[in-house]
Amino acid sequence: MVVKAGTSTLLDEDQRLDLNTIRRLLEEMVRLKETGRSVIFVTSGAIGAGLGPLGRTRRPEAVPELQAAAAVGQSLLMQVYNGFLLPLGYVVGQLLLTHDDFQDRRRYLNLRNMLATMERLRVLPVINENDTVAVEEIRLGDNDTLAALVANAIDAEVTILLSDVEGFYVDGRVLEEVREVTPEMEKAAGGTSGLGSGGMVTKMNAARIVTDAGGSLLLAHGKRHSLASLLEGGPGGTLFRPSGTRMDHRQRWIAHTLKESGSVTVDEGGAEALRKRGKSLLSVGVTACEGEFEPGDAVLIREPSGRVIAKGLVNYSAVDLRRIMGRRTEEIEGILGCRPADEIVHRDNMVMMG
Repeated sequence: MVVKAGTSTLLDEDQRLDLNTIRRLLEEMVRLKETGRSVIFVTSGAIGAGLGPLGRTRRPEAVPELQAAAAVGQSLLMQVYNGFLLPLGYVVGQLLLTHDDFQDRRRYLNLRNMLATMERLRVLPVINENDTVAVEEIRLGDNDTLAALVANAIDAEVTILLSDVEGFYVDGRVLEEVREVTPEMEKAAGGTSGLGSGGMVTKMNAARIVTDAGGSLLLAHGKRHSLASLLEGGPGGTLFRPSGTRMDHRQRWIAHTLKESGSVTVDEGGAEALRKRGKSLLSVGVTACEGEFEPGDAVLIREPSGRVIAKGLVNYSAVDLRRIMGRRTEEIEGILGCRPADEIVHRDNMVMMG
């Protein structure tokens, strides 16, 4: 399981570290590990924790100031965490990640292997974005999505997002259960508040990533509910149930971890071949190509209406694909002077998404 605590959960009303809540959460995670569960902690709060020592009360907007606050707060957080864990016989295993660590397949597999090793030790893996160097990640405030990516990387059955809300609200009440994250729900989510950088939008995105890949996600108030109570189905929170079949980790990596570099549109015949006959994508079925990409990049595959039906690793650059789209496979070598692959996207490197 993956537990993510937001800044609002980890800080008190005076914007200082909430030591009582932090102690409780760490003790609960240790107890879960003692029962044989694998627990990974994705922590926010580095920037928030660093503002006080820097004499700030509000989250700054300038990136260098955010990076400075993260650098100060990160070490403070780990000191506090270890202070509570060491008497329990555990120690922090800190990982600072960026999206690049998930994009590169070798680094992604190394991450999986390292976390599997930590699982056998008296270590609590504590993960955060590397805010001190990751400019784009600071702007995105993506720790909710980071938790979802970590969950997919380790095949987590459940991801728990602890925040300052009771769950997902519709018409003033908390939904106890959600079976599918719909476009209407995503539109209803919005806004970012407080010292944290996330909001309901990032939580809906995390829920969609986790549930599409066959996992469950719980959204709950971090100061009001225990992890054990949430896992036992106690009151509070919103449970997002799996909406898709459980993917293997490579499928999850392609579908929900890799950032797409462009898209290709296929005709009706090509869309049917992909959806109903399990075929690879061939050049003859491609009608349009958007973006700039190179062989090995991830691309979205769209049907004529524009709806995304698949995502995969492309064998041709965008420049070459524009020259051969709509042409038969046996014509490719005559046009390009070579034929690196028969398929534009091979079925083994494709995940259906619609």
